Parts: sequence; structure tokens; C-alpha cells
Amino acid sequence: MRNSKKGMEMVQVAILIAIAIALGLIFRERIMDFLNTTFDKLSVSGF
Repeated sequence: MRNSKKGMEMVQVAILIAIAIALGLIFRERIMDFLNTTFDKLSVSGF
């Protein structure tokens, strides 16, 4: 019974990691645009 519960926890962690990777791939372009504009503004301001 204990191994079954541990296995289910591993499956849940794997699913969460897969969802995080999928979201990262889907929104990769928006994230990169946001980071680029943020760093451009910081470099222009002399920070």
C-alpha cells in the first residue's frame, strides 16, 4: 500500500512538471519579448 501511494505522488509530480514545460513552450515567445523589453529599459535607464 505504501509503494502505491509513493508511486501516485511521483506521477503527480511528473504531470505538474509536464504542464510547466508545456506552458513554457506555449508562452515562450511572450516571455522572451517581456524579458527583452525589460532588459532594454533597464540598460537605457543606466541601471
